Amino acid sequence: MKRLRLGVLASGRGSNLGAILERSLNGSIDVEVVVVISDVEDAAALDRARAADVPALFIPPGDYRTRLTREAEAAYLEALEHHSVDVVALAGFMRILHDSFLERYAGRIVNIHPSLLPSFPGLHAQRQAFEYGVRWSGCTVHFVDAGVDRGPIILQKAVPVLPHDTADTLAARILEQEHEAYPEALQLIAEGRVRIDGRRVITLPPAPQGPGEAT
Repeated sequence: MKRLRLGVLASGRGSNLGAILERSLNGSIDVEVVVVISDVEDAAALDRARAADVPALFIPPGDYRTRLTREAEAAYLEALEHHSVDVVALAGFMRILHDSFLERYAGRIVNIHPSLLPSFPGLHAQRQAFEYGVRWSGCTVHFVDAGVDRGPIILQKAVPVLPHDTADTLAARILEQEHEAYPEALQLIAEGRVRIDGRRVITLPPAPQGPGEAT
């Protein structure tokens, strides 16, 4: 199987990037991280990429607080295209993308969010869920569209809110599930097993194996 060429955009510590890299390097997913780009020059995600011998780029985001400027976005797109990226994964990337970026990679940008969407979109989702008093929270891997945390859902993993939980302990347990969910969703994409149908993502069964193939 041809490995999925993944470009990762990250702004912080890159723990989900680390989970993807680990599984990519040990061959448990058919994904190759071919470039990591950050809008933060000293982001730990860039150090994770360099440690795995993956090209790591800092591209200044421009003067906007929450978006890339048009000039910066063009530089991001150029870098992704230079590395022949198939799919773009957002891993703690704290910038909203312009429509031109979304159109260029339509149906090929994924994100992970620490709640069971559509509940608690936006920032501090784990604290939102804890303070609301829900019994279950979790994480969601979804395609990215022009809305904030609104794109079609690929998969979700639920996490119970325990009686002794705090917002921080709940967030830590959700993060453990993020590290399982993101590689799992990327593998489904690598296998060609996801199709977008309106707001729904259809997960197709595994392709039948030919004679002599491993089971």
